[in-house]
Amino acid sequence: MKPTSALMPILGVLTGSLCAPLWAQESTARPASLEACLALASDTARLACYDQASGYIAPTTEQADQAAVQAQALLEQQRAAALPADAGLAERARQRRDELFRRDDLAFDPDDRAAIANAGRGSLLDSRWELAADSKLGAFQLRAYKPVYVLPAFWTSKVNTDPHSPNPDNALPFALTELDDLEVKFQISFKTKVAEDLFGDTGDIWVGYTQSSRWQAYNSTVSHPFRETNYEPEVMLVVRNNYSLLGWKGRMMGLSLNHQSNGRSNPLSRSWNRAILSVGLDRENWALVLRPWYRFNESSREDNNPDIEDFIGRGDAMLVYNRNGHEVSLTGRHSLRGGDRSHGSLQLDWGFPISQLLRGHLQVFDGYGESMIDYNHRATYVGVGVALLEWF
Repeated sequence: MKPTSALMPILGVLTGSLCAPLWAQESTARPASLEACLALASDTARLACYDQASGYIAPTTEQADQAAVQAQALLEQQRAAALPADAGLAERARQRRDELFRRDDLAFDPDDRAAIANAGRGSLLDSRWELAADSKLGAFQLRAYKPVYVLPAFWTSKVNTDPHSPNPDNALPFALTELDDLEVKFQISFKTKVAEDLFGDTGDIWVGYTQSSRWQAYNSTVSHPFRETNYEPEVMLVVRNNYSLLGWKGRMMGLSLNHQSNGRSNPLSRSWNRAILSVGLDRENWALVLRPWYRFNESSREDNNPDIEDFIGRGDAMLVYNRNGHEVSLTGRHSLRGGDRSHGSLQLDWGFPISQLLRGHLQVFDGYGESMIDYNHRATYVGVGVALLEWF
């Protein structure tokens, strides 16, 4: 099979299974009438259809933030009035606890509560995590997560011919000398919400899945094998924030349980499990997500990669700029250690429009851990191709 023809089934599967339902949720044609909206099966598309047909114009993110600030000030006044002047810390804490698990219609003032719950509506992070009350679309519907792309040209400056690990069970007895420096990389990623509003008007649980593959599609010497595939399921609790920090708006905080592995047996098996804290902020066309994590330890015998934190890192930071259909993201990771344990990586992604459903995608990576099998291998990678979805 020729590599170019082999790519077509992948593009077809990705387009049919991911792009179509997600795009249907996130864009609709302008309807001729309200009745035309009834034919739309997706709740998201139907709501957007009604808004367009009725001429409804949603408040801007700035207006939503201003309304939330004003409502929060009134709510603080109401809180103070509801407590006696000599109320102690225990009584004040009890008041906050009771409010936390109330719905909007049971709060002090429904309108004020609604304004607070819609802080940040329409922001970049709200568009991906449904943080505002009016942005929530319900559970068990497929949503975009990480970028979805196919890079037919993915080149590396240094092929990893000697995958190894401090665990002797994970060191190859021979070198992989027949690998090409040019391969195909593709990634699929999606998430779905399984519960929402656990704490009043915030607190959603998401389940996500990401899979990325590196395919030696042009390597006829070893029959075009898949060199490496990484699997990454996770479950996430996400809560809405609303605070200001140096001109940025704190939008969300999340805690996730994450598993990542390459699904192979020894000596090529690589895996780890983490608890990841996420803090998300945005401003206008910018978004910033900070993610420190903790790795769950394994026994020395079962640990395929005991020093993975010293190479892939103990946290990452991602900065995204999105405007006029172009999206640029920069992701940095570091071990947060000095000396011989100081390692990390930088990854630059640029997505740009080609057509309504298709985007060009450029990816540049330098450092350690482009994939699990390469966690302690340093190289530069450059890929170019097409993307079906970006971060925002």
